[in-house]
Amino acid sequence: MFIDEVIIKVKAGNGGDGSTSFRHEKYVEFGGPDGGNGGKGADVIFKAVGGLKTLIDLRYKKNIKAENGGNGSGMNKTGFTAEDTIIEVPIGTSIKDEETGLVICDLVTDGQTCVIAKGGRGGKGNYAFRTNKNKAPFTSELGEPGEERTVKCELMLLADVGLVGFPSVGKSSLISVVSASKPKIAAYHFTTLSPNLGVVKVHDDSFVIADLPGLIEGSSEGVGLGDKFLKHASRTKLICHVLDMSETDGRNVIDDYKIIRNEIKKYSEKLYNKEEIIVANKKDLPTFKENLEKFKSAFPDKEIYEISAVTHDGIDNLMNAINEKLKSIPDESVYKEHEFENYVLYEFKNEKPYKITKEGDTWVISGEKLEKIFKMTRFNSDESAMRFARKLKHMGVDDELKSLGAKEGDIVKILGFEFEYEDHIY
Repeated sequence: MFIDEVIIKVKAGNGGDGSTSFRHEKYVEFGGPDGGNGGKGADVIFKAVGGLKTLIDLRYKKNIKAENGGNGSGMNKTGFTAEDTIIEVPIGTSIKDEETGLVICDLVTDGQTCVIAKGGRGGKGNYAFRTNKNKAPFTSELGEPGEERTVKCELMLLADVGLVGFPSVGKSSLISVVSASKPKIAAYHFTTLSPNLGVVKVHDDSFVIADLPGLIEGSSEGVGLGDKFLKHASRTKLICHVLDMSETDGRNVIDDYKIIRNEIKKYSEKLYNKEEIIVANKKDLPTFKENLEKFKSAFPDKEIYEISAVTHDGIDNLMNAINEKLKSIPDESVYKEHEFENYVLYEFKNEKPYKITKEGDTWVISGEKLEKIFKMTRFNSDESAMRFARKLKHMGVDDELKSLGAKEGDIVKILGFEFEYEDHIY
């Protein structure tokens, strides 16, 4: 089964908790802190693998959760670092954040990897908090939570040439002739239910050609199979529009061409503007010449190659022309720079790590960085709680609360937990 879109939830591993521990050896006077740090949580990594052709394996993995790091322990022992979770996907798979729609990465080479969700760092043990002023700290950190996100995996096949056109115009027949691909061929609509790839060798060169399921009017809006597979033409350098020049059943090849071009334009302006050649098929049939002349009159500037996929007439000339054209067309990314997540984060990142709102009489503080510190704090330790309060003050939370009108005793909420506001934390 050909699956080219999957939405999954991924959760990287949490960092291990730091340890609060002290030395207790009999002959070690004033044994100091020896709590070790927690280990790092596992990343969730996607890897492009050449042997895969579909995302079907991910269809049954709706939730992917990586391993947590090990907890630290006494004698300054660091917890184990969890082994990363690697998810293998076909070459040509792009990973998008489902919430923002931005591209996290586009995996286009064999073996290329991308960290989709980063594992949390291990919490510090109390040994890491010792100072000249505090030689016996009772504070340690919980592990940092691993990243959690919902992503959309979208496969767009890597092909140099895309065959487009109405069903039954001869696309599958053509690819079967020029490559070792063996698509199902029959005289009815939508024989091709999934894209077929074929490798074509021309002298010392080679290129990949994709036979896409036939388009019909309304394809760009979901009619038939068109919108599902038009995206697979997005990575191609050259579009080969295959036309049945023998049409005698009331259909008009000129209208057919206009309909498909209109559907491609509605789907993607970028795809519409790709370089295109016309493949006039069924040269062996008697009505071919008449229809071809009408088409040339309607589109005098189009580059047309006459072939018969049945008799193989004109095939060599077509393949040689495609091979030469591909050499002159530069490689181009499917996505523009601003569509990538890293670009947007770099350009528009908000330096302020928190936001303060008011719900009734309660002050609500939110923010990814602040919430991460909150989750890593052991509030059953007074020393750890005071350390968290000092961090808030250093961030400017206290000053902003005061400027907004907060008073002693007001309720402050973070992640559902409530605290009393005090204006004398040092």
